[in-house]
Amino acid sequence: MAEPVFQIVVMGVSGCGKSTVSAAIARELGLDVTDGDDLHLPASVEKMRSGIPLQDSDRWPWLDRIGQHLAQAQTVGRGRVIACSALKRDYRDRIRHLAPEVRFVFLQGSAALIRERLSARQGHYMPPELLDSQFRTLQVPTADEVDVITVPIDQALDALVAQARAGLVSLATSPTD
Repeated sequence: MAEPVFQIVVMGVSGCGKSTVSAAIARELGLDVTDGDDLHLPASVEKMRSGIPLQDSDRWPWLDRIGQHLAQAQTVGRGRVIACSALKRDYRDRIRHLAPEVRFVFLQGSAALIRERLSARQGHYMPPELLDSQFRTLQVPTADEVDVITVPIDQALDALVAQARAGLVSLATSPTD
C-alpha cells in the first residue's frame, strides 16, 4: 500500500500555536510546511495590523489559495501542512472543495491560555485585541466533520504532535465520506 500524501490544515484562533504545531507535524511526517499567513494579500495583512477584523470577502481568495496549495500536494507527490485559522465551517468546506483529501488538526484551547500566549508573542501583525473577534467567529468542528482531529493545546508540544499524528494516520486509513 502506498504512503498517503497528507494534506493537513492546522487550524484554530490566533495564538493557539498553529505555526509551531504545523512545523512540528511537518518534521515528524517529512512534509512541506507553509504558514497560511504568507498567502494573505497585502491589503488583508494591513487590515489586521491596523486591528481591523477581516470580512469573508477578504478571506475567500485566501482560502482558495490555501486549497489550491494543498491540492498541489497530490501533483508533486509530497504531502503538505499549512497553518490556517479555518474558523468557520464554510471556510473549511471551501478548502475541502479544492483539496478533498484534506485533514484538519483543530488546536483547541481556552481564551485565557491563548490570551496569555498572545501577550508574550513578539513581532506578529495580528494584535491581541482581535482575539475576541476570532472566538466569536470560531465554529468549533462538529462530529460530522470526520476529517478533523481535535487536540487540546494545554499539553507539551511533543504530546500534542503525537496525538495529532495518531489521528492523522488513523484518518489516512479510512475514507472521509
